[in-house]
Order: sequence, then C-alpha cells, then structure tokens
Amino acid sequence: MANSEKQVAVIGAGVMGEALISALITYGISPSAITISEKRAERAAELAANYKVANAPLSENVAKCDLILLVVKPQDMANVLEEIKADIRTGCLIISFVAGKQIRYIADVIGTSANPVIRVMPNTPTLVGAGMSAISCCGLVTDEQRSFALGFLGAVGKVIEVAEDLQDAVTATSGSGPAYFFRFVEAMVDGAIALGLSKEDATTLTIQTIVGAAKLLDQSGDTPTTLREKVTSPNGTTFAALNSFNDSDISGVVAKAMKAARDRSQELA
Repeated sequence: MANSEKQVAVIGAGVMGEALISALITYGISPSAITISEKRAERAAELAANYKVANAPLSENVAKCDLILLVVKPQDMANVLEEIKADIRTGCLIISFVAGKQIRYIADVIGTSANPVIRVMPNTPTLVGAGMSAISCCGLVTDEQRSFALGFLGAVGKVIEVAEDLQDAVTATSGSGPAYFFRFVEAMVDGAIALGLSKEDATTLTIQTIVGAAKLLDQSGDTPTTLREKVTSPNGTTFAALNSFNDSDISGVVAKAMKAARDRSQELA
C-alpha cells in the first residue's frame, strides 16, 4: 500500500494485543503500517518475526500514529496515558480495550476533547477468530471510524454497538462469559467421573458434546429453547436432568452470578 496508509500503534502486546494485530492484518492493514510498543525484547522480536510489524518506544510510536489501540492492564492505564498524552496527535483515534475504563476517564487523563475514543469489550475467543466484542463510541467518532472498528473486529468474530452505560452488562455476558462455560465443563467432567468414567473419557465426552452443541446452536438457526425441546422426551433421561437443574433454580443462579460480575465491573470503573 502507499506510504499514506494510516499508521497504527498497538500499545500492549500480550495475547489480546497479538490477536488484534492479526485482526488488523486480516482486515487489510499492511504489517508495515503497524508498530507495537513492547518493553519485553523477546516478545517484541517474536511478534516482529511472526507478523512483520515494527517495535518502537511508546512516545515515538504514538507521535507518528493515526490510530492507537490501548491493550494494557487496567492498573497500567493511568501511567500509559500520562506518558503518551503530550505526543497524541490531534484527531488521532483511540480504541481502548481496557476493562472498566470509561471514555470520559481517557479524555480526562489525556486532557483533550480533540480525540475520538471508542471503547471495546472483547473476549478471549477472539484469539481463535471466534470473539464477541461490543463497542461504544463517543460523539467525536466519525462514521468511517465506527465502520473501521466494526470491520476489523468483525475479522475475528462478531461485534455489536451498545450505549456505554451497557458495557458493564456486556462484561458480565460476553466478557466474563467464557469462564462460566469453562466452569460448567469442569462440573460436567467431575459429574461423569463420579458416575464411573475415566478422567480422559469424561473430558473427551464432555468437550465434544459441548463443542457440538454450540456448533448446532450456531448453524441450525433454531433458538436454544427449540433445540432443548427437541432433545427432551417427556419423562426421559434429559427430562430428569433438566428437572434437577430447575429444582436448583439454574436461571436464578446464573442471573445472580451475572449481576455479581456486572456490579464488580461498575466498582472497577
């Protein structure tokens, strides 16, 4: 592409940062237009070798870029913003993947109202191209910038746009959601072992059942309710198991857990 291609700074090159680099390239951004800021020399060399991206000091990187992807830990956010605020170019788009940090917070720390900010809540399946992201845009974000964010995040999964005050609910649903799923898998494996199966067989049976059910849900076009009803014969084995779930108020348990996640997300803001 031409040298006029927009320059992208990726601040934070952990596993999510790497997934986003991959997404940018898949979307059509040239590796030569992407520069990471990563203090760990070994990690920087690994990403440079794998993706042909450059590595530069934080201030130098930000000073020449048109787009910043912030992929740092929440506790590091303030220090990073303080370090780069003097170098951020007017109009530079900032896309934040930092959990719990509001658009207003970013604007306050960098001390300017001249930079559009998009807040994103991604999740870990982004690493395998099956992510779920939700974006929220401030008033300065243009249609072109919004389309770009939706587009490149769509390269590694699905993406929706929500009002920022719903980001805590998104966190409780898709952000933390993969861990709920993993915990349920753990419980199923334990249950199968208690019924006499070996750990190896219990794990194989459970994971393939869960993966297959998810694929069926994704591809069949049926609702979860319809699919559940299709495999539940009156007074059959599935009926007995689901009655046990209902007796334990599974909907209440899940709703309570999700509310706890939402409330904690609000506390961390």
